[in-house]
Amino acid sequence: MKLTSSVFKRVAVGVSGGVDSAVAAWMLKSKGHDVHGVFMRNWDPQDESDLGICTGDQDCETAAWVCKKLSIPFTEMNFVSHYWNDVFQYLLSEYSVGRTPNPDVLCNHHIKFGRLAEACKERLDCDWLATGHYARLQHGPEVTRVLRAVDESKDQTFFLSAVRQDALRKAIFPLGGLLKSEVRDIAQTAGLSRVAHKKDSMGICFIGKRDFSNFIAQVNFSNFIAQYVEDAPGHLIDIDTGQVVGEHKGQHHWTLGQCCHLPALTKYYIAAKLSHSNHMLVCGGLHHPCLYSSSLLTDLPHWLAGHPPPILLRTGKIECQFRFTHRAPLVSCTASYWSAEDRCRLSNERHLSSTGLAITLKKPLKVITPGQFAVLYDGEECLGSAKILSPGPSLYCLNTDGCRDKIMSLRQRLPTLLTKQLRTVRREHVKMLGSNAVMAMNAASDDFYALVNRKPNFDAHENISANFVDR
Repeated sequence: MKLTSSVFKRVAVGVSGGVDSAVAAWMLKSKGHDVHGVFMRNWDPQDESDLGICTGDQDCETAAWVCKKLSIPFTEMNFVSHYWNDVFQYLLSEYSVGRTPNPDVLCNHHIKFGRLAEACKERLDCDWLATGHYARLQHGPEVTRVLRAVDESKDQTFFLSAVRQDALRKAIFPLGGLLKSEVRDIAQTAGLSRVAHKKDSMGICFIGKRDFSNFIAQVNFSNFIAQYVEDAPGHLIDIDTGQVVGEHKGQHHWTLGQCCHLPALTKYYIAAKLSHSNHMLVCGGLHHPCLYSSSLLTDLPHWLAGHPPPILLRTGKIECQFRFTHRAPLVSCTASYWSAEDRCRLSNERHLSSTGLAITLKKPLKVITPGQFAVLYDGEECLGSAKILSPGPSLYCLNTDGCRDKIMSLRQRLPTLLTKQLRTVRREHVKMLGSNAVMAMNAASDDFYALVNRKPNFDAHENISANFVDR
């Protein structure tokens, strides 16, 4: 569908104070549309305590400057209460049960292409909502499809994967066919010098846009969420030995694959959160096989077209591509609806939807995280998404090609990874067993370190043992 004034009557543009939304507004204005800039405020900094500098006020002022420069009306709309009720309360409930939600996907569903679109229609008489998202829309007579952006490094279809079909049919993404470098050039040419070379924001939807590196340096996200979710301490347990190697304040402070910063032979990482207790399993090594799974189960999927793909209805499965983080490479997969066995695996889950998806991946992926979104693609088209409930059994759990046997054999000679305890064990071995025992322990230490810290290459080897066992 071409952006002609005969098609669009009046367009609201979500202006954020960045270069992308500014250029989106300029493009629509230059094509003769009646454009109205809208700044969306979702968060009140007074709801948090001493968490660095939120740039909301500055972004609002810049957005107003852009609209003045383009000679278009500017309106600020406040959705703080809606965001709190529709998104943030859900986020807190997910963290409280150990999951790691994605607020940006939820914000687009509930707020930006929900509350904002409705408010623009009611208050500004704007039928259409445009944003600076890097995505393309294919408007058909019955269905509007979401396609990946030309600039793959900036593609944002992941964050649009839960938007309703009725909202997509009234959405415009002017930047979908442009490269980021072209957008900056347009901004400079259009006289939008204040934003043309503005650094891309690492905005977190529920706390506003910030200088993210400074934010992390001063007070990390763990301290932010601790204001709202009560601590529930537990043990950090070595997955190989069952040894308690540390303590934590609560599962909500951690996500799968996060480094624990324990003094050890190799770094420990969060491997699993135990739902029946406050404890968490940890593994030694960045690429321990317990971090890798080749399947997952999801909640009820949201299909962008408004209905499941026809082939899924006909055959009960669909061959497509998968990702669960924004910029991760797409991985081929097969998705089908749950079996009875899948439902039994999720018997501890509360408030299950009628049925979700069972997804089998062509190759294993690392730290598939409950609470994140499984986003599915058919080539260029984003099909939709579903919340991840559980990763499938890990390669370690399945003992794929003997990887667990290999690790357990090494750990028999390496009873601990903790630095202080390791020194003590070595001294005792020298006294009781002699230097040969220490040499064997050191060899096991070297072999274990190499095995769990080398990144596997599943593309290069069909046999997984070539990645985790044969060194």
